[in-house]
Amino acid sequence: MIMKKAFVALFIICSYFSFGQYDQMARNAFICGDIDPAFDYWNISKPNLTFHSSFKPYLSSTFNDATDSAVPFKFYAFKNFFLSKTLNEKPEKRIWYNIQFHPIVDAEIGYDGLTKKPLTDLVGGTHLKININNDFTFAGTIIGGKTMLPFYMDTILAGQKILPTYGQAYGNNKTGYSFMDYTGYASYSPNNNKIFNFQAGRDKHFIGDGYRSLLLSDNAPAYPFFRINTNIWRLQYNVWYAWMYDVTNANGFQKKFTNKFAAFHYLSYNITKELNIGLFENIVFRGTDTNQVRTFEVNYLNPIIFFRPQEYSVGSPDNAFIGMNVNYKLFNRLKIYAQLGLDEFFLKEIRARRGWWANKQAWQLGAKYINAFNVKGLSLQAEYNQVRPYTYTHGLVEQNYAHYGMALAHPFGANFKEYLGFLSYRKNNWEFNWQMMYAIVGKDSLNSNSNLGQNIFLSYVTRPFEYGHKTTQGIKTNILQSNIKFTYYLVPNMNMRLELGYIQRSGTNSMGYILQNPFIYFGFKTSFWNRYRDL
Repeated sequence: MIMKKAFVALFIICSYFSFGQYDQMARNAFICGDIDPAFDYWNISKPNLTFHSSFKPYLSSTFNDATDSAVPFKFYAFKNFFLSKTLNEKPEKRIWYNIQFHPIVDAEIGYDGLTKKPLTDLVGGTHLKININNDFTFAGTIIGGKTMLPFYMDTILAGQKILPTYGQAYGNNKTGYSFMDYTGYASYSPNNNKIFNFQAGRDKHFIGDGYRSLLLSDNAPAYPFFRINTNIWRLQYNVWYAWMYDVTNANGFQKKFTNKFAAFHYLSYNITKELNIGLFENIVFRGTDTNQVRTFEVNYLNPIIFFRPQEYSVGSPDNAFIGMNVNYKLFNRLKIYAQLGLDEFFLKEIRARRGWWANKQAWQLGAKYINAFNVKGLSLQAEYNQVRPYTYTHGLVEQNYAHYGMALAHPFGANFKEYLGFLSYRKNNWEFNWQMMYAIVGKDSLNSNSNLGQNIFLSYVTRPFEYGHKTTQGIKTNILQSNIKFTYYLVPNMNMRLELGYIQRSGTNSMGYILQNPFIYFGFKTSFWNRYRDL
């Protein structure tokens, strides 16, 4: 209790308190596993026709009706004015300003039971948000620090030196990987309306209702974007354009990065309060062609959904991907969700069931159960993901479904099956989380040039055969990971918390490889992004 009061006093000194009286329309909610459960509780227990849970970040105009009373635990509030100050707010003033400050400190110490070495993690930075007259928001985050990884993660990331969430890193795991990153956006909803919103910035997006997304996730680093969000009747339509990088042959040298671009469409329709269907499509195209003269393809600026006519009009040289997301809410307690992603396929070949290489599909099925067994704050979740070989790949590696060396969808790439289970219980300032992940991944043979479809950074042109492809083909690698975490929220309105966690990672494959990697950690944190430790 003394520690809690000390931290509160420290940050109050750094800023002002003001409980705003305005409904800001243009700010984004953070994409964060510590905050998302509150939205799930509100959306599942009190469904409505205007909120669309499958597209993140959520825009504040779509959840202005959300009330903290719908959530049976303390959390980063829907309308959060902690460490903020509103200026020029007198009734006769036509322009008012609200400034909010969020200090970021992530300090963690851990112990890797496999290498028998202590690991440290220290991240610092700040988040600043400026709101003007409800209809304009500017938000910016800058962070930097040094991190050390448990053995199982270091072996995956050491070659690229690209960290999930953070991006490019420098150094090594013995002394720590150093990094710096920034995100931000400028958002405008003209005349304080709930219909149109325009945003430009550098950030991430997530499509889906699950822990993973097979359409678009926040696994890869942030990217520059321009987005238009439209909300009419029961429909929400998002169009956004992104500037990305291919780093396949760069060996960590930024001068060797090559430009790639992407255009996205996502149409979400609330058929009823309980049932939602979303349609997704995407085009990824490289920034230079064989003549090194191609730039952004203006044909893809067309904001109307369905890219295929535009793709064919430019000779179909690019990487198209389409998908669907569905969720259904039952009894104000349960949400069932599913995704289907289609890269390339022919119905004739699917019916033939001959394992044609280009039948590239991904699908997900999951369920969330809140206030489980009438226990407030208890949540259960189960999820299954499966991706066929060569999904998300392309003949030109520069046009694969990836950014900055990381998959834009699932971190395993393709050619896998994954089972996920979650249990969380949150009461007052305390939270307990348990997560189980079991995956079967089909990997390429060691010391060979084989391409059996798991590595999305290989061209599908190098496939060894046309037919007979099965999910998890190759060297079957079994990954079992269990995460247990205890959290105490010192100041929920800042997401300031203490964490104590234990991770057990086990791995085996058909070649006789065995991994047992326990990892324990303790940290003090105020961050508000997802950090994945189950790659």
